Amino acid sequence: MKTFCPKPEEVERKWLLVDADGKTLGRVAVEVANILRGKNKPEYTPHVDCGDFVVVINAEKIRVSGSKETDKFYRRHSGFPGGFKEESLEHLRARKPEAIIEKAVRGMLPHNRLGDRQFTKLKVYAGGEHEHQAQKPVEHKLPEHTVAKY
Repeated sequence: MKTFCPKPEEVERKWLLVDADGKTLGRVAVEVANILRGKNKPEYTPHVDCGDFVVVINAEKIRVSGSKETDKFYRRHSGFPGGFKEESLEHLRARKPEAIIEKAVRGMLPHNRLGDRQFTKLKVYAGGEHEHQAQKPVEHKLPEHTVAKY
């Protein structure tokens, strides 16, 4: 029996809707990254983009634990002298809440051209409304994780 390897034109893509309201950032990002890569499908192949489209709503209501709201920083550098910039999670949430989920998911995808293509299938919206009703996204229930109470 030969190993099945899907060709890019044979991959069937669905649209999934994920509601991030009250969910933990890392747990949502892992689930979304796995869907974008196609790891939830039996025909998953590491070198083929076989994932689905994901629409994430309520990005502004994502939860983080501990004091990450003020202590977590997003850093970047323009490449020019004095071009270092740093922004806390609190300020990024106020300025552009979609970027929090986008940055978390992007870090979990491959850092190559394949990862760039997979990342284009992610659509994140701060509120509960999105502009992809025409694609008829199916609501995807995230697994419930039990959190230890200390």
